[in-house]
Amino acid sequence: MKTYLTVWFNSEGLKVSYISERLSSLGFQPLTGPQDYVYDWGDSATVEEAIWFGDKIQEVLKGCNVLFRIETI
Repeated sequence: MKTYLTVWFNSEGLKVSYISERLSSLGFQPLTGPQDYVYDWGDSATVEEAIWFGDKIQEVLKGCNVLFRIETI
């Protein structure tokens, strides 16, 4: 199972490098392609864990002046 993250940056927001560091602290790896980052859950995760992780992402990005989209497959 993997969670993909797409981030929309704002010119008034924090630096891309800073945001990338914050996301890396959660275990995200940067990607090239349609998504910006991926988190690999390993074998599987529950829906509740994915929702909890979405909350953690929101906490880490709060105040950064970015928008994000997550997709867990």
